[in-house]
Amino acid sequence: MATINLDTTHDTICAISTPPGIGGIAVIRISGDKAIPIADNIFTSIHPGKTLQNQPANKALFGSIHDQDNIIDEVIAIPFRAPHSFTGEDTVEISCHGSLYIQQHIISQLIQQGCRMAEAGEFTRRAFASGRIDLSQAEAVADLIAANTAAAHRLAMNQMRGKFSQRLSMLRNDLLEFVSLIELELDFSEEDVEFADRTRLQNLADNIANELQHLADSFAIGNAIKNGIPTTIVGETNAGKSTLLNLLVHDEKALVSDIHGTTRDVIEDVIIIGGVEFKVIDTAGLRDTHDTIETMGIERTFDKLKQSNIVIWLIDSTDNPDKITDMAQRIIPLCADKHLIAVFNKADLLDTEQTERLTATYNTLPISAEAPLFISAKYNTGIDQLTQRLVAIARTSAGGSGDVIVTNIRHYEALKNALDAIQRVQQGLTTTLSADFIAQDIRECMHYLGEITGEITTNEILGSIFSRFCIGK
Repeated sequence: MATINLDTTHDTICAISTPPGIGGIAVIRISGDKAIPIADNIFTSIHPGKTLQNQPANKALFGSIHDQDNIIDEVIAIPFRAPHSFTGEDTVEISCHGSLYIQQHIISQLIQQGCRMAEAGEFTRRAFASGRIDLSQAEAVADLIAANTAAAHRLAMNQMRGKFSQRLSMLRNDLLEFVSLIELELDFSEEDVEFADRTRLQNLADNIANELQHLADSFAIGNAIKNGIPTTIVGETNAGKSTLLNLLVHDEKALVSDIHGTTRDVIEDVIIIGGVEFKVIDTAGLRDTHDTIETMGIERTFDKLKQSNIVIWLIDSTDNPDKITDMAQRIIPLCADKHLIAVFNKADLLDTEQTERLTATYNTLPISAEAPLFISAKYNTGIDQLTQRLVAIARTSAGGSGDVIVTNIRHYEALKNALDAIQRVQQGLTTTLSADFIAQDIRECMHYLGEITGEITTNEILGSIFSRFCIGK
């Protein structure tokens, strides 16, 4: 892991902020106390007498970058003045042509004028240090850059706008009020006074515990949306699982044949439906077999099923009801905490009476999933209904665009630690534990909440977080 310079001295930094390589344009950022005069040293406006120093903030200025008497490129430069910039410092952004030579030559000129190359994540770290954003918002910047779906983008934007931080701040303020009253009691312990209403504190502890539990529980779906929702296709051999996978990913990823046991290992691919990323997994067909390799594949099927958020149980419509019931006994118990979608394949072979009979069989199963879907993977019918069901599950799980969803493992761990602390407060209040111990647990809960937003942090934590950023951000 790269070492991050956490020195608070604000020397002026520069970096290329656009992706490496050749492009139409490139953006070079400069930030620090001397950002504007340094940029002026190599920039000449096409308007005589105009400089970046006398240019109004946030106003673009057209001109050229020069190396002594030689013009390197014609550029657009925009000055941003502290504190109204991303970093909270004076900042200049230079848009030039995307030639590698031009980019490196401009950077070289800036370094000669007194700039230093920025470290990974240093612009965002300076925004955090200046109070422009808190630590969870800084981490959301990296998530926003990495977002490749609408859902992941929405979660990152919500966090970057401070919705998560605001909720945590309210919890900390409520706890701070009570811990202050409890510690005031300790100062007057000889006088046997009670400043903190224990009933009110119990209610507060209960509410905070519920809130923290809700946030911690949201990590499962938040992490899935951020990294792709694991979706496993299971069922008997020759039910059409591989055909369905190929349809969903629009590619011939899996071999398809009428031979039982063709798929012996898991096959994975990624699809984006309705702005949500799904990691779709085709698995070995479930059946009793003495084939060693096929048995290993079936074991992997159950492993993937356990790891999935969504399970598509693909059923061969031509199977007899007893066979479907037997398979249900193997699959349903493993899907208690998952979203199960029952799909009858080969619907092209069914008439109305047969469809009704299969539906009736399904309704007798001990299952809480929605009504089954009828599709024909061979003829690509009913697939739209399946994809709509997948998107609906993802959106329902996410609780709507306005809800706070935890996507960061660091936040999840801190929330679990905070939850443990507040549960000790609950227990202490129930058992009339000494006030000083209750106060200690409240402060510990506040500590972990503060770690998320950066109100309480260490150089090691900051170094770890910002080292994952790209140069120029």
